[in-house]
Amino acid sequence: MIDSKRLRGDLLDLQQQLATRGYTLDMEFWQTIETERKSLQMQTEALQSRRNAGAKEVGALKKSGGDASELMSEMQGISSEIKVAEDNLRSLQERINTAAMQIPNIPASDVPVGESEDDNVEVRQWGTPRQFDFDIQDHTFIGETLGMLDFEAAIKLTGSRFNVLKGQLAQMHRALIQFMLNTHTIKYGYTETYVPYIVNSESLRGTGQLPKFEDDLFKLTNHTNNEDTDFYLIPTAEVPMTNLVRGERLDISELPLKFTAHTPCFRSEAGSHGRDTRGLIRQHQFEKVEMVNIATADQSDDLLEAMTGQAEYILQQLNLPYRTVMLCTGDMGFSAQKTYDIEVWLPSQDTYREISSCSNCGDFQARRMGTRVKDGKQTSLAHTLNGSGLAVGRTLLAIMENYQNADGSITIPEVLRPYMGGVDTISA
Repeated sequence: MIDSKRLRGDLLDLQQQLATRGYTLDMEFWQTIETERKSLQMQTEALQSRRNAGAKEVGALKKSGGDASELMSEMQGISSEIKVAEDNLRSLQERINTAAMQIPNIPASDVPVGESEDDNVEVRQWGTPRQFDFDIQDHTFIGETLGMLDFEAAIKLTGSRFNVLKGQLAQMHRALIQFMLNTHTIKYGYTETYVPYIVNSESLRGTGQLPKFEDDLFKLTNHTNNEDTDFYLIPTAEVPMTNLVRGERLDISELPLKFTAHTPCFRSEAGSHGRDTRGLIRQHQFEKVEMVNIATADQSDDLLEAMTGQAEYILQQLNLPYRTVMLCTGDMGFSAQKTYDIEVWLPSQDTYREISSCSNCGDFQARRMGTRVKDGKQTSLAHTLNGSGLAVGRTLLAIMENYQNADGSITIPEVLRPYMGGVDTISA
């Protein structure tokens, strides 16, 4: 959530910044509601002032032996008016908060202005795409031919946009998770966490998925008790890991906090029908190793660069060509103020596709969560960052395609072989 002071100040400047994200700020709404808020606040303060003055008058009358009954009756009436005014102000503030939660984060000053992924700016490339001397196959064909990727079984078990991995492909999927977690914990000092795969609505509001993106979530129906609580499957481990500090006051000496976790992720992928629905690229359930940093404002820019490099290191160790792009204003996620996407080379598509997204959210999520940093007697909002390190299914398919052989087998990257019993090839 953006600073409420921005919604009470120069709305034209704010409108222009948000317009670069494709968001139209309703100037009339915010000007009208601010006028109403000021009026209610002034009314409440005036009544409170009159009540305080009246209490002193009552005290003085009683002390002098006078009759204070009429004044006390008036004060009772004023107290009733104050309650009504406070209720009205509270109700108005709830409307303001609900509307403010629909507003995306303000882009950082160095984010390129643009409307879509076509306007993203390439920062760097790493590796050289392999030249094949045989017909390139996509990962779906390779996996199904090996008998280790079974979409028909998944449809029988659940439905479309799920998969079943078998044999050595399932083993390599597990090897990737272990390799990624070991890298982030041992090499980069992250604290590994095991977090719930089900979260409440407050957690999703904290990181920005609710209320705006409820259609993208899998909501659970709870018949086990009478609790009036909404539960959802997590769309990413960012949600539970970031919310570990919800409502906390963190000492500056603790920061940055660095968490990592492997979890499944569940997304309805609303609106993506017909796009990447074949294969592993866009599934309702997929695995991810996620990184979360909780930091100070002074730390967050450097941590974004570091986090992006940490995700890139995984691809370098796997010897998978990639490029890193800075997302333009129109292509960034709702909560982000600056984002780098890492895109891995897919031979079957002859292009780079996203495999990681690393974002600095500034104080946007911390304001929603009420997470602050203590520095002596001073407090300020924390900064939050998140990044994929990496999306496991997409890494698996990138290996399948980049390491495919003419006979349909897959060469296992050297760094994964210790996790797979020392074998060097996946074959039927």
